[in-house]
Amino acid sequence: MTTHAPLNIVIHGASGRMGQALLRLAAEAPDLNVVAAVARRAPTQRVIEGVPHFAASELAGLPPFDVAIDFSLPEGVAALAQLCAERGAALVCGTTGLDADGEVALAALAQRAPLVWASNYSLGVAVLTDLVARAAALLQGWDCDIVESHHVHKKDAPSGTALTLGQAAAGQGAQPHYASLRAGDIVGEHTVQLAGLGERIELVHRATNRDIFARGALHAARRLAGRGPGRYTVADLLTA
Repeated sequence: MTTHAPLNIVIHGASGRMGQALLRLAAEAPDLNVVAAVARRAPTQRVIEGVPHFAASELAGLPPFDVAIDFSLPEGVAALAQLCAERGAALVCGTTGLDADGEVALAALAQRAPLVWASNYSLGVAVLTDLVARAAALLQGWDCDIVESHHVHKKDAPSGTALTLGQAAAGQGAQPHYASLRAGDIVGEHTVQLAGLGERIELVHRATNRDIFARGALHAARRLAGRGPGRYTVADLLTA
C-alpha cells in the first residue's frame, strides 16, 4: 500500500476565526502538516502546539510549503500571493473585499501556480451558485433579490458570497439587487429570491457552524496541490 507524505500547509490569518478553525481541524488530519501560522502581529510565542508562528512581516522566512490557505485582510493578500508565485506554491484564498493590488497579485500568481479564490468554501454554496445560474437562465425577466445576514463584526457588505451569487445570476441576464443584515453571531445566511407575476422561488443556504468553511478550504487545498498553474473554482475541486 502506497503512503503519501503529508501536505505541508501555511495558515495565513491564523489569529482570526477561520484561522483558528483551520489550525484546529488541520491538527486532526494526518495527511496535513501545518508548517507555519501567520498573523498580522508579531507572535508572543514562537511555537504553539508544535506549529511555528510568524508575523505577516516575516513571510520571507517561512519554511517550504505546498499550499498556503489565506483568510486574512485584503491588504495582506498581495504579499502572500507574491511569495507563492516565487516558490511555485498553491494558494487557497478566502479573503474578500480585495483591493487592486491583491487582485493584480492573484492574477500574476495564476500564471505560475494553481490558485483558487472563493468568497465561500462551503460545498453547499458551490451547489447553490450553480442552482442560481440555472434558475436565472430559465426565468428571464424575473426580479432577482439577494439577502445576506452575518455577524456584527463582518465588515464588507454585501458579502463576497452574495456578490458571487449575484454574478452567477447576472451571467444569465438577471439584474440582482442586494440587502445586507448584520446581527448577533450569525455565521452566514444567503437567500436568492426570483420573483415573477404571482409566484416566486427562494433558494436558501444557512451556515450554522464556521467549520464548514474551514473543512471546505482544507478540501480545496488537498485537491489543488500538484495541479498546473491557473485559476480554479471550488466546483472544479469538488471531485478528484
